[in-house]
Amino acid sequence: MEILFVSHKYPPAVGGMEKQSYELITGMERYCKVHKIVFDGNESIIRFFILLKKRIIETCAKNPGIKLIHFNDGLLAAFCVRHEGYTHLKRTATLHGLDVVFPSAIYHKNILPRFNRFDKLIAVSNATAKAAVSLGIHAEKLVVIPNGVDTQIPHSRTEVTISGLLAEHGINYRGQRILVALGRPVKRKGMSWFIKNVVPRLQGEFLLLLIGAYQPEPTTPEKLLSFLPKSVSRKITLFLGFPTDNAPLREVLSNPALNARVKHLGKLPTGHVQAILAASAAFIMPNIKVEGDMEGFGLVCLEAAIAGAPVFAADIDGIPDAIQDGKNGYLLPSGNAAAWAERLNEVIQSGPAKPNQEAFRLYTEANFSWDRMVRRYYDLFRSFVELR
Repeated sequence: MEILFVSHKYPPAVGGMEKQSYELITGMERYCKVHKIVFDGNESIIRFFILLKKRIIETCAKNPGIKLIHFNDGLLAAFCVRHEGYTHLKRTATLHGLDVVFPSAIYHKNILPRFNRFDKLIAVSNATAKAAVSLGIHAEKLVVIPNGVDTQIPHSRTEVTISGLLAEHGINYRGQRILVALGRPVKRKGMSWFIKNVVPRLQGEFLLLLIGAYQPEPTTPEKLLSFLPKSVSRKITLFLGFPTDNAPLREVLSNPALNARVKHLGKLPTGHVQAILAASAAFIMPNIKVEGDMEGFGLVCLEAAIAGAPVFAADIDGIPDAIQDGKNGYLLPSGNAAAWAERLNEVIQSGPAKPNQEAFRLYTEANFSWDRMVRRYYDLFRSFVELR
């Protein structure tokens, strides 16, 4: 079996979709012959899309064994759905979430229904599949295959390592309970909401550490977007994955009553991230509802569980497909500050014990390995090829 993968989300760019794309494509090489057309940053993204049809047709002509083309996100699939020249081949696409709910009436009315022309659509979560059906995708076209996670991440660090690591960031670590959040500062992640509404309710000795891209000062693109109509800037920021929570985070982090307990460390090396996760009392993912956006899956929750962090995540969007309450983490009601504060106060005051840490890690390893994801894709693809 020969498959052509097409993706504009691929390393060296960093992100959940890029990671999933890389693991799917490279993992599939263990099972069949793989061809790929991916955006690797060696040309402009505009040039990549302009030449995409030509490159797909040329690749298929040079490799007549290709029987299936897989587009690894919905926005890319939307761009390619009207291509002519290779419609005789089976075509599939992965839907991640935002590529379904993107807030555009034109997209929902004129583009998304064309996805029904594909032979199969793979949703990364039940929430993504449900959203797709509500917007006109035929249910029989959909199958849910959750993402995976690296299962070989080290998950043991010493307190001395943590003390030294935090000292590099000017933090005097005295054994406070560490709460940690990881990811891009976009509004649906709920971090500014959490700091504003939950942190003041927390009691005891704790540190909330934020890890990921963050701009302490307004950037030029941010200033330019502020001059556009809100409806336009909203679509642009969602499409580009723009850090829409940067400005609210600056506001709450400037509060003297909060900044002694809340620290943004910015981007960190992977080893440092794993050390902090392993030493944390809780990894938090307090997502909130944002119209026109959604968390398709919640990969970072799985990464935290593998690293040894007790996961507390909002019961919203695709997160429950990654975190099963009581099996590899805990789900809390989205936007309910009182519920979040009550549960985390228990964690802060309970001492260093993590009674379910190993069980949660083992459950995550058993159910969410990358190879498990790849094999489910392979079985689906093979059924198409064998039908021909």
